[in-house]
This record gives sequence, C-alpha cells and structure tokens, in this order.
Amino acid sequence: MTEPISALAQKVDAHLAGRVRRVPALADELAYEVEPGVLTEVCRTLRDAPELKFEMLMDLAGVDYLEYGMDQWQTQSATRTGFSRGRTPYEEAELTAPVGGARFAVAYQLLSITHNRRLRLRARCETGTEPVVDSVTDIWASANWFEREAFDLFGILFRGHPDLRRILTDYGFIGHPFRKDFPLTGNVEVRYDPERKRVVYQPVSIEPRVLVPRVIRDDNRYNPALRDEPTVPRS
Repeated sequence: MTEPISALAQKVDAHLAGRVRRVPALADELAYEVEPGVLTEVCRTLRDAPELKFEMLMDLAGVDYLEYGMDQWQTQSATRTGFSRGRTPYEEAELTAPVGGARFAVAYQLLSITHNRRLRLRARCETGTEPVVDSVTDIWASANWFEREAFDLFGILFRGHPDLRRILTDYGFIGHPFRKDFPLTGNVEVRYDPERKRVVYQPVSIEPRVLVPRVIRDDNRYNPALRDEPTVPRS
C-alpha cells in the first residue's frame, strides 16, 4: 500500500469505523464495502467530512456476481501471458464478492477534488430477485443518470430515485442486457413490417451460438497447404 493510500485509509477509519469494511484492491487503490442500511449515511460523511471531501461521484455501476469465482481465466496481464492465464478456480480466501451471498451490488467511484484522492465504495443489494438499494441522488446529483443506467442494464432498483426509467434501451425492451444470464441473442428482435407499415417486435430468430476466439497465423504449422513445405533457412 502506498503512503498516500495508507493515510487516506486512516482518515476513513477514523470517521467510518464499524460502518464500512475494507475489501481487497490494488496497491494504489482504496475500496470499501458498506451495508445497504447505512449507505446514505456513509456517503454523506464521505462528502462532508473536511478530511475526506469526496465532492464528486465520478461513476456508478451495477455488478452481477452470478457464478463469481468459477471463472478459470485470470485477465490481468492477459496481453503478455496468453494462454498461461488459465488457472484453477479461485480459493475461498481470494473471493471479494459482497458478504451475505448477494448477487447484485452497486459500485461508486468517488473523487475528492479538494484532496485529489479517489475511493471506491460498494453496496450489496438486499435481494437477488428484485435487487434494491437506496438512491444517492440527494447527495450527488450526477447519480441521477448513473442510477438509471444501472436500472436499465442490471435491473437494480434505487429507492427514492426521482425518475427511475430506462435510459439506453428502447421502451419495449425486455430484460436487462448486462445480467450474466441474459441471452446473447436477446429475447425479442425488431423489424419493419411493410404490410403494417410500422416497426414490430417478435421473438428472436437468431440461433444461439458460442463465441470462441480464433487465432489465424500465416505459418506452416497452421496452413495445411504449407505444412509439408521445407522451411527456408535465413541467411
């Protein structure tokens, strides 16, 4: 942990001890988890405390932890290590999903303009079937459209939001496309019906498919036509 991050962590602990829980992050990052019942209280403290002063909500995003920890690919440094990224499933100690087995959570990226510091806050949603968390629009005005986006894409409800409706998908869109169990082909498709002279919705007609990356190399090892050709030595 860097010295500035360590100093910031001490200030956060001084103001929010017992109300937030430190979660793993990179050495130059600071991340905490907050219980949904005290979310707005903690956010106000982060904004108003003179030693913290996180005046700006830079981003807010939903997170879906469905099947979290079952992925056998380690994506950090992926461009340098290739298929050596393959690994065994995560150990229990490595899991950083929200406590309580919550499927959905909301991540808040905060910026202190006064102190030039950043902090990540995560709040788990109360239920998985109908995920709900309190709105923070009264604390940061920028949360308005961010929360609408999380509602649209993840189906997360924000209690107290002044105008919670879809913002990116169409009015008749079915489902929430960023959920991990949402089908790649979607649920419905849109086309223009020349007989009705209007756009109509109908069940999707695209066949389900598996997206498998392919690597094509111009090399004797991969081109059957060149496989038996002798390799010309370089001079």
